[in-house]
Amino acid sequence: MKIHEYQGKELLRGLGVPVPLSRVAFSPADVRAAANELHKETGNPVVVIKSQIHAGGRGKGRFKEHPELGGVKVVKTADAAFEVGEKMLGNTLVTIQTGPEGKKVHRLLVEQGMDIARELYLGITLDRVTGRTTIMASTEGGMDIEEVAAHTPEKILRESIDPAVGLQPFQARKLAYALGLQDPVAGRAVKFLLALAAAYDKLDCSLLEVNPLVITGAGEVIALDAKVTFDDNAMYRHRDLEELRDPNEEDPSELEAKAWDLSYVKLDGDIGCMVNGAGLAMATMDIIQYVGAHPANFLDVGGGATAERVTAAFKIITSDPNVKGILINIFGGIMKCDTIATGVIAAVKEVGLKVPLVVRLEGTNVELGKQMLDASGLNVVTASNLRDAATKIVGLVAKAQVKS
Repeated sequence: MKIHEYQGKELLRGLGVPVPLSRVAFSPADVRAAANELHKETGNPVVVIKSQIHAGGRGKGRFKEHPELGGVKVVKTADAAFEVGEKMLGNTLVTIQTGPEGKKVHRLLVEQGMDIARELYLGITLDRVTGRTTIMASTEGGMDIEEVAAHTPEKILRESIDPAVGLQPFQARKLAYALGLQDPVAGRAVKFLLALAAAYDKLDCSLLEVNPLVITGAGEVIALDAKVTFDDNAMYRHRDLEELRDPNEEDPSELEAKAWDLSYVKLDGDIGCMVNGAGLAMATMDIIQYVGAHPANFLDVGGGATAERVTAAFKIITSDPNVKGILINIFGGIMKCDTIATGVIAAVKEVGLKVPLVVRLEGTNVELGKQMLDASGLNVVTASNLRDAATKIVGLVAKAQVKS
C-alpha cells in the first residue's frame, strides 16, 4: 500500500523524523492560503509546490495541459502559488513512472522553501538475499537511485539491520561519516537515521525512501521527500493507515480484486491468467513467456475460492482491454475443480466471451469439472497439462489476430 508524500511526512514528523513545514491543498485558494501561512511561520515567502501522485520523477515530469510546467515548482509569492495551483490541480502529469497516460493531480503539497547546502539519498527496504532490512545511503541525492546503482554502484553505502536489536548507533555513525558529514552535522544525521529506522519498523514498511535528504545551510538534517510503502500483509495491525489509501491512485481492477480478497496485479501483456496458488501463478506466467507471449496479470484466486469469487476474478480479467486471450490453470486441492467450472460457466454466461479461453484443470473432481465445461456448450478449450494450455492459448490468440 502506497501513500502520498504529505501523508508520509506527517507520519514521520509524529515519530521524530525532521521534515519541512508544509500544508496540503485541494484548491488554488488552499494553495494561496498555505503560502501565506508558511510565510508568517518561517519569515520566508518562498514555497515549493509539489504534485501529489503515486509516482516518482515529478520534478522532471510535464503536465499535458501545461507542458512548460513540471510537477514541482518553486514560487516566491502567494499570488504566484495560486496561479501554479490553478494549472496543476485537475490536470494530468506525465512522468517516467506514470507512462504516457499520466496521472491526474487532485492535491498539492505546499512546503516551506529550504536553504539547501547538500542533497543525499537514504532508503530502507528488505534485502531478500540476506533476509534482513537494509539501510542504503548515497552522496548522490536527488538522482534516480537506479541510475546510480547502474553506473556508480560504489557510491551506494549499505548497512544490514539485525532484527533483534535494530539499527545501532555505531552503524548510523559509520554511514554519516562515510557520507562525508562532520560533527555536529554528523551527530544530527545519526539521530535522523536512528529515528527513520525506528519509523520503518513501527509502521511495518516495505519501503521508506528519502530522496533527497538535505543538509541545510544551518546544518540541519531534514527529509525533503518521503516515499512510504507499507507491507500489505501487516495492515491488520494498522487499521488507521488504511484511511490514508487514495483510491484515485490505484488501479480500479486491483481495488475490485481487493474487495473480493483476490491477489491481483496488472501487467503489460495480453494473456489473462486465473490461477490458484502464488507458486502456480508464477509458473503459469513463466510458461506463457516461454512459449512466446506475455501475461496480462497475476491473479491468484486462493485455495478456498467460491464460485462467486471465480466469477468476480473472470470479470476483472475481461475488463482489461489489453487481454486478447485467457488461461485458467487450477489445481483442485482445497478448491475443487467442479467449483471452478461452475464459476467459469457462470462468468462466461454473465459477461460473455469475446476472446479465446483455455482451461486446464487437475486434482479433486477434475473429471466432473471437465464434463461440466464440455456440457456447457460454451466455446471453451480444455488442456491436458500446463505446457499444452499455454501453447493452445498463445496459438488461439495468434489466429484471432490474423483473422482480425
